[in-house]
Amino acid sequence: MADVFSLDNASEKLEALDAFIDVQPSKEDSLIAVLHKAQELFGYLPSEVQLYVSRKLNIPASKVYGVVSFYSYFSQEKRGENTINVCMGTACFVKGVDKVVDEFSKQLGIKFGETTPDGLFTMKDVRCIGACGLAPVVMVNEKVYGHVKAADVTTIIESYKNGERSE
Repeated sequence: MADVFSLDNASEKLEALDAFIDVQPSKEDSLIAVLHKAQELFGYLPSEVQLYVSRKLNIPASKVYGVVSFYSYFSQEKRGENTINVCMGTACFVKGVDKVVDEFSKQLGIKFGETTPDGLFTMKDVRCIGACGLAPVVMVNEKVYGHVKAADVTTIIESYKNGERSE
């Protein structure tokens, strides 16, 4: 297992994480908040970071892993700069999201759970985004795209290749 200190800029990120942990009113109740902060800092939660959090909060590593593996927000794999979340809920599926998925896969050369070789995109499937009236729905980072068609995929991808960032 790689050491957490071999990760990019680890010492600065760990200092920022330590500072965040230090201001938590209750270490025992702050696990999810600390994991959110750790993922914000590192971009994902490899086992080394999970173990570090476990030690800092004095809770079992199995509990940290259980939370990380349960919530789909958390990632144990390094993600691309932009995460494409494709809603696979019933409304989106009925409205043809499968064609949208096929087009993203074709253009990016990846499947769900994979990251493009250039590190720009990761594609994930999600059960529901909560915007059924906009089906089919795709969310890139925090920006929601509704009524997406396969023909829209090129425009979406290009906007992020050209540096667009969601607010």
